Amino acid sequence: MQKQNSFEEGRVLLINKPLRWTSFDAVRKIRNLTKTKKVGHAGTLDPLATGLLIVCTGKFTKKINEYMAREKEYTGTITLGAVTPTYDLESEPRDFKSIAHLTEENIQKTTQQFTGNILQTPPIHSAIKKDGQRVYELARKGQDVKLDPRPVTISEFSIEKIDGPIVYFKVICSTGTYIRSLANDFGAALGVGGYLSSLCRTRIGEFLLKDALTIEQLEAEIKQSAIGNKQNDSCNQKG
Repeated sequence: MQKQNSFEEGRVLLINKPLRWTSFDAVRKIRNLTKTKKVGHAGTLDPLATGLLIVCTGKFTKKINEYMAREKEYTGTITLGAVTPTYDLESEPRDFKSIAHLTEENIQKTTQQFTGNILQTPPIHSAIKKDGQRVYELARKGQDVKLDPRPVTISEFSIEKIDGPIVYFKVICSTGTYIRSLANDFGAALGVGGYLSSLCRTRIGEFLLKDALTIEQLEAEIKQSAIGNKQNDSCNQKG
């Protein structure tokens, strides 16, 4: 086990972010657990998303931008036949439409429109800043927010399973891609609307979710390390 001060020196932690936690919730928890001031994450996950969050401590916070720029992989579900203002379940579905006429072939074929180098408009309920303010704050105030489309690369958008209105997908994409926007745009292209109903980030560059720790596992590791350090200190004093 590594000593607690190794977090001050610098560590890269792979964390499986819990559902309903913000990315900053995870950073704050790790800051408290490790007693380390310099802690940051390499790429935000929305509260309703789970999966891989890279957290850097100490000197390794200098690598955050490098990690953030790497390719991302996600799995999740899009629910067709309605939309939400936030493009996910942070807000209530509305504008319900029948999906009875949709075929699997139609759904599969529509993914082609969103593969490759495309322009994507971020959600107005996002942390992007416009005129010095977070756009979600402006949107919550009812202000008319307009964002320009941005170039992103989606190298894979595959449909893994279709279960009624729920479409199970896998996406491999560049940094800056909003999967919420993809869900909304995909539903619009099908003519029935759609919103992101679940999301899990499974990879960032070469870092994999299967190698990540839960917050509970990290806490247990730190406690075990602290016990080991105390025992070593006690042996050294006796020696």
